Amino acid sequence: MLGVNPTKKLGQNFVIDANTVRRIVKTAGVQAGETVVEVGPGLGSLTLGLTEAGATVVAVEIDGRLAEQLPLTVELMQPGAPLTVVTADALRIAQLPGDPSRLVANLPYNVSVPVLLHLLEHFASIRAGLIMVQAEVGERLAAPPGSKVYGSPSVKSAWYGDFRVAGKVSRQVFWPVPNVDSILIGFERRGEQLESEELRLATFALVDAAFQQRRKMLRQALSEVLGDSATATVLMSEAGIDPTLRGEQLTVHDFLAVARVWQRR
Repeated sequence: MLGVNPTKKLGQNFVIDANTVRRIVKTAGVQAGETVVEVGPGLGSLTLGLTEAGATVVAVEIDGRLAEQLPLTVELMQPGAPLTVVTADALRIAQLPGDPSRLVANLPYNVSVPVLLHLLEHFASIRAGLIMVQAEVGERLAAPPGSKVYGSPSVKSAWYGDFRVAGKVSRQVFWPVPNVDSILIGFERRGEQLESEELRLATFALVDAAFQQRRKMLRQALSEVLGDSATATVLMSEAGIDPTLRGEQLTVHDFLAVARVWQRR
């Protein structure tokens, strides 16, 4: 198949089932005329589904062989379909043509969360999307506070908007067949940015500290970031947050409240 051997290093598992592609495009709510960014297009099955729906596709592909072949495949199957291929690491891109309004992708499983957060951080034009990821990763992204899988990805994704599980995907629709289950995660970006970039960085630092030691009370888990446990207790109390709680009990707004107090000091 194009002489391509999928590699674990690049997290390559290609969707090869047409019904799954149609389901993804429909569930994503892709509209004719809008610009969609796709990361890791692989052999182009989802790309073709997106262009068939009338979208202009900006495809980001790190594998030079696949990036070179994709326009040829699309032109063969759908002559004249609007496609731009960006040959790059999605974790390093800072500009994309066309200001894409939607992200629809089978994200490489080994970097799915970093890629998602990078795109949401750097491309405010992305207002909604649907991603296919490893099941346990997707469940974390969509987890509410208090659940067993709620963690750092849950809080950081919530900074940008609302995430939900949008369906399961059979292992058999991929080549090669992965040894993990996959799910679809849909999201809608919130209407307004929560806060400044400075406060986002402060909030994310608190989130990372809280979940690196998730079994500890927050006054202990946040002590290295905030100075010591006494300072952490004071700052959290000022923010209206019980310092004896644990990270999984806090919403993104709770972490932001602590960050605000911390930054005022």
